[in-house]
Amino acid sequence: MLDNSLKGQLKAYLERVTMPIELVAALDGSAKSQELLGLLRDVAAQSDKITLKLDGQDARIPSFAINRVGSDVSVRFAGLPMGHEFTSLVLALLQVGGHPPKITPEVIAQIKALPGDYHFETYFSQSCQLCPDVVQALNLLSVINPRITHVAIDGALFQAEVEARKVMAVPTVLLNGAEFSQGRITLEEILAKLDTGAAERETAAIAARAAYDVLILGGGPAGAAAAVYAARKGIRTGLLAERFGGQVLDTMAIENFISVPHTEGPKFAAALEQHVRGYGVDIINLQRATGITPAAAPGGLMSVQLASGAALQTKSLILSPGARWRQMNVPGEDEYRNKGVAYCPHCDGPLFKGKRVAVIGGGNSGVEAAIDLAGIVAHVTLIEFDAQLRADAVLQRKLASLANATVITSALSTEVHGDGSKVIGLSYKDRVSEAMHRLDLDGIFVQIGLVPNTEWLKGTVALSPRGEIEIDARGETSVPGVFAAGDATTVPYKQIVIAAGDGAKAALSAFDYLIRLAPAA
Repeated sequence: MLDNSLKGQLKAYLERVTMPIELVAALDGSAKSQELLGLLRDVAAQSDKITLKLDGQDARIPSFAINRVGSDVSVRFAGLPMGHEFTSLVLALLQVGGHPPKITPEVIAQIKALPGDYHFETYFSQSCQLCPDVVQALNLLSVINPRITHVAIDGALFQAEVEARKVMAVPTVLLNGAEFSQGRITLEEILAKLDTGAAERETAAIAARAAYDVLILGGGPAGAAAAVYAARKGIRTGLLAERFGGQVLDTMAIENFISVPHTEGPKFAAALEQHVRGYGVDIINLQRATGITPAAAPGGLMSVQLASGAALQTKSLILSPGARWRQMNVPGEDEYRNKGVAYCPHCDGPLFKGKRVAVIGGGNSGVEAAIDLAGIVAHVTLIEFDAQLRADAVLQRKLASLANATVITSALSTEVHGDGSKVIGLSYKDRVSEAMHRLDLDGIFVQIGLVPNTEWLKGTVALSPRGEIEIDARGETSVPGVFAAGDATTVPYKQIVIAAGDGAKAALSAFDYLIRLAPAA
């Protein structure tokens, strides 16, 4: 199952296991069961602290548990944790085997103190780059607190179960049989939902913070670069983010960041955070800014209001709020989001195996999505508003060569149709003849670009007609002491490397602003 190179890497990792563990498999004679058996045998062969048992009983087959011998510590997988989830398997083996997790003693104590019993189920796909973080967070909870259980389920393998429970997007998490979350959710966010007093404690801690020399709003590449460059100047630096990593977390592959031939978004975001934390930056995660009160006079403190009710004070400010997926804004889209309307073909595509789907958007991302989905679904229809596709010619030729792909141009999507629980179709208008058409579909993947996260800044800083923050060559905005960088600004070419460079520039400009302020009397 595993090649020799992967076995060697796994063997090295498993040397960190300090407590005996057993793999208990529930299998039958199916091909998938034999595939899982091969994987488990390969895993067990890499450590003398791991034993394999084949007498497991479970309603889901194939599946297996990772148990710490002589305890109630256990983690369960239903299906094969391969693809992106192989890392989750390795971490589960290490943590059940006694290797300490990389979280603070305070978080461990918070997990142990959670009241009640919690049974989590997570549906993942092997191609989903968002899923491992969710699976790993819930696995960790179950290792630390025996009253918490978790099973990670390969949705593509248990298709009937997925349909019965109306799972239309991954990762989808159920808690005690009811929906708990969809999409990326971090360990901190999970704890905030389970520990009802955590939000109040965090708000009080934020309000008690001293003023910053520079505060950065946004944790993507621009914000991370700004934080590193500011902290290197020896000034008090804070970074506030709704989710550290930003849009990078939703990026499947990064192959154009200079000196890094290939990486994946979540790995890149983790490296950004590690770098920022290495400089002692005060990171305030899972918090959203709602407003800015400029300083009363040059050199005074400006205030940043948060959705939690707290406020932060700072001498200078760097805005890097990033962007989000643009929506169709048609009837039915909001109602059926994550119920057939999706924005990540890599994540959710496997859930639509053998079904009919549409992709909205004829740029590179739309055509790439259609090509990717064509290898999974029964048929994919690409719908483009313009009279022709805007994707690179090589991508257009590839799409045209696929027998189960159709392209419709000059089409305006007008409504998403559903049956109350899932998508069943899409209506569009032919922009040439103005005739209305309807497609019977099981899924709709929206790939029509990005919109800046700047609505909350209207009336505070100057914005372009597209809602982008207007900046000059130094990253300065229309407000003294406020700078900006990244995809939310008027800088062309929204690329990670450009955002990082502009974040560094904004930090240097903010430092230059600070050293030119009149000394306090």
